[in-house]
Amino acid sequence: MTPISPSPRARDLNLLLGESARDLVGTVVEATAEGVADSVRPTSVTVRPSGDTLVRYAVAVRRRDATIVRETLVAATGGLVPEGAAVVAGDVDGESVEVGLWRWPHDPALPALARAVDGEGVRAVLARAGVPSARSASVAVQTYRPGRRAVLAITTGSERLFAKVVPPGELAGLRERHELLTDHLPVPRLLATTDDGLALMPALRGTSGRTALRQGQPMPDAAALEALLDRLPGDLVAMGKTSDHRRRARHYGAVLALTAGDDGVRATEIADRIADADVGEYPVVAVHGDFYEHQLLLDHGTVTGLLDVDTAGPGRRIDDWANLLAHLAITDTPHARSWADHVLHHVRERVDVAHLRPRVASAVLGLATGPFRTQRSDWRERTRRRIALAEEWLTGS
Repeated sequence: MTPISPSPRARDLNLLLGESARDLVGTVVEATAEGVADSVRPTSVTVRPSGDTLVRYAVAVRRRDATIVRETLVAATGGLVPEGAAVVAGDVDGESVEVGLWRWPHDPALPALARAVDGEGVRAVLARAGVPSARSASVAVQTYRPGRRAVLAITTGSERLFAKVVPPGELAGLRERHELLTDHLPVPRLLATTDDGLALMPALRGTSGRTALRQGQPMPDAAALEALLDRLPGDLVAMGKTSDHRRRARHYGAVLALTAGDDGVRATEIADRIADADVGEYPVVAVHGDFYEHQLLLDHGTVTGLLDVDTAGPGRRIDDWANLLAHLAITDTPHARSWADHVLHHVRERVDVAHLRPRVASAVLGLATGPFRTQRSDWRERTRRRIALAEEWLTGS
């Protein structure tokens, strides 16, 4: 682990990715895991333009009997430290720094998580929901975004379900969206929720759109996608803030400036151009908010499920299309390019492509933060290519 950026705002980033991170993680391991940290590897990094940083680590813990066990630990600074985290304070370059620390699955922002991954805990929730074979349930972690959410796959005999764990304050909005959408769209109906932030739902039929795209399976006709989005109920317009990918460009540029060196400088310049671009005037309507192929379940090109509706609310339809086109652009396989051409042909008959381009560019710039966030070994090259792709979309080259 080595420092990333000389910027003063990257102090926390350098702290949590530098050699000092081993000492921080080691402190937690020795206090709670009855062993020492044999190795510490960052597996995901979240950075805000302010410099606040959160890092998830994969830790090999050597116990006193010399056995090695795998642990997940998280360290965070500034506004990314949730209430309830253990806090270690110290001085870095003469400045006082506080670091919040926790071990998986005891995420202070996700109080339902520890119970959800515990077999007995989730079986109790299943039993209250009337799920058959609840006593035989097994749990597998699908995703974990520290402080934000987790998704768990649950198997009970022949039945498959999912549990989404969110901060308790977000549960009411999640519940309201699912209740509103299940009457209009193939969105899973919640079977049960708990006050500490767990939502239980059935698995829907179909193959992930990402898998279908990768395997060259049929993808939905753009007109069918338009019809799907048309079914989003108008009541969503009153829920939450109006989403706008293009207005987040400077946020993405600032994050890349902290993580991507000279490429980050280029990203901030592109972000400024995106923010200043003419994106036209489009009506605020109900949108998905994070619409792309992975949010779709498909059966031979027919949509059988629409996922992750947490982001559904007011926005502009052009931004849902821009987000889909951005994801297809970075996928860049022959099948993805073919589907993207089909979608773009459909969209450009409905909007001015000059207004679409900066919106797609902004979404691509946001995706350029992903390779560093997920700590891919080739993150620098992938980031560079995505920044260049954002510029290509912006300029139409």
